[in-house]
Amino acid sequence: MSDFDSAASTPAPTGHRPSKRRRVYDDSEASTPRYSSPDELGDHKPHRSSKLKTRQDLGSRRRSRSSDGSVDELDHTYHGRNRSRSSSTDSHRSSHSSPDALSPPVYKPLKLNYKQKFILKGHRKGVAQVRFSPDGRWIASCSADSTIKIWDAVTGKHMRTLEGHLAGVSTIAWSPDSNTIASGSDDKTIRLWHRATGKPYPAPLLGHHNYVYSLAFSPKGNMLVSGSYDEAVFLWDLRARRLMRSLPAHSDPVGGVDFIRDGTLVCSCSTDGLTRVWDTATGQCLRTLVHEDNAPVTTVRFSPNGRYILAFTLDSCIRLWDYVSGTCKKTYQGHVNKKYSLGGAFGVGGTEGFIVSGSEDGDIVFWDVRTKDMVQKVSGHEGVVLWVDTCPGVSGKVVSGGLDGTVRIWVDVNEDEVDSSVNGVNTAPVDADATEDEPMEEVKVENGDELDTPREASVDREETRERELEASPEPMDED
Repeated sequence: MSDFDSAASTPAPTGHRPSKRRRVYDDSEASTPRYSSPDELGDHKPHRSSKLKTRQDLGSRRRSRSSDGSVDELDHTYHGRNRSRSSSTDSHRSSHSSPDALSPPVYKPLKLNYKQKFILKGHRKGVAQVRFSPDGRWIASCSADSTIKIWDAVTGKHMRTLEGHLAGVSTIAWSPDSNTIASGSDDKTIRLWHRATGKPYPAPLLGHHNYVYSLAFSPKGNMLVSGSYDEAVFLWDLRARRLMRSLPAHSDPVGGVDFIRDGTLVCSCSTDGLTRVWDTATGQCLRTLVHEDNAPVTTVRFSPNGRYILAFTLDSCIRLWDYVSGTCKKTYQGHVNKKYSLGGAFGVGGTEGFIVSGSEDGDIVFWDVRTKDMVQKVSGHEGVVLWVDTCPGVSGKVVSGGLDGTVRIWVDVNEDEVDSSVNGVNTAPVDADATEDEPMEEVKVENGDELDTPREASVDREETRERELEASPEPMDED
């Protein structure tokens, strides 16, 4: 990840390799449930020439995945599709006795009201990536200043700084148990760190010949996938601490990688305009996705239910792909993304899914997954917002990092609430003297990296309504 000495840092790569880039990405849905390995999706030929197994095979595969009633399946109850399977006789009887029983629930438009809660300062250069731990307790941020910082996700308190890389850190990933952090750097190394102590594991993972730009843990935590400017995707065996497989993935720098929730597939993307799906066990390329515009792809991540891939491209678009059929289902627009490698995430507001992303104009943009409508745009960062992540669980928090070197925590505010305590959670300002009209106090740097506890932003209270663990977009029509 390169230096962030100024807002004019080098753009994300476009055909030829630039000297350095700044953003970072990854998104490990590391804590998601595991399922039996799906059948091979198809051959490795690019674009429209590649074909998958029959849709019948896909249907059976999807049915087997939903058998455990996972909350993030597309056929979840709040979409009115997770009904018990009755016999044809029972279905026949029910169709006569209660004709309205099978009608889907009325769709309620997504409403979000995110407000800034904390500004976390301490990084000396741009923040390339921020990530919530799978248990939602911690936030990790990495920067062009060669450090990784860990913050308390509840209080915003700085916990520790991880130092050891010899160049800027572009990417970080949490292990599924939230106890280990992996980091990738411009020094071409991958390091593993103990969260509790801040100490690195004895030896870094070596093998890439250029900047390490993206990382993701497998759901079981036994594998790590990395993408690099050397155009390769590496699969690492973390138990043996060795390189397990090298995939000659792309013809340009690899911008993003991610594991599917059962660990059987990996996706990768590149500024060559391609998004590819790989079989973890064999290393075979099962599908290549490419849009007709062939825009450089900088970040990819699987949807929480594993059925889609979200791709961020340098044409100010975010596309949701059905990688089995090879079709683009949704295109989200409204942010600015022409130069930098931006990252975002899936989230849940109430019972409906949303997508959130940073923007080069300093905004954070939220879209309704199903309707593609922009539901909110918030500002706070000075300059490019490089990465946004959503907190697992019911808190609904969002964290962002940008070229201004700050990490910011945002909460979805319920304007109808009157009390400062909701469901037993005290969301009143941390500083008793803080008022709504007061600007947020900046966090001071002491001794290089130790930070004072930041004050809470002027937010009435955090809405803590019950949320689903993961966003689950409905099956969608093509654009």
